[in-house]
Amino acid sequence: MHMHSIASVHMHALRMRPMQKNVKTDTGDDRRREVEPAICNCLALRQAARHVSALYDRHLAPEGLTTAQYSILAKLARLGPQSIGALAAMMVMDRTTTTRAVRPLARDKLVAIAPGKDERTRMVSVTPAGKKRAEAAAARWREAQKAFEAGYGADAAQRLRAELAAVVGTT
Repeated sequence: MHMHSIASVHMHALRMRPMQKNVKTDTGDDRRREVEPAICNCLALRQAARHVSALYDRHLAPEGLTTAQYSILAKLARLGPQSIGALAAMMVMDRTTTTRAVRPLARDKLVAIAPGKDERTRMVSVTPAGKKRAEAAAARWREAQKAFEAGYGADAAQRLRAELAAVVGTT
């Protein structure tokens, strides 16, 4: 099956329209065109990630969290305090990006940042307010999960997660 056929099937299943973009043509016309399926693996993954993240962000917005913030809170609530480095590794993020993602959570007192075993290490833990927010957001996350699986298929979503885990584990 060709990439375009696979993309069309998934787009239909998710009730997605083809990605479109306003494009200025060489003649100066402003036309809407379909963006062709990506032949670049990185671009295809990034486009899919942005699309799915937007779905989850819409569901989590009433709780005042982004998908990334919810993921961090849920991970800390489940595993307990973690160093920034360990949290970054678990989230498959670099330390700087993780630190930037944690700052608004600390500002809102949803996580606490404390010194670690040495001067260079910082430990991040979920606060009682953060645990309460994560619990409230979990119902919204489940709604997003159901919405995604309703369009994509629960079995296909499970296979997708396994395939993406393999990508993370092998690259």
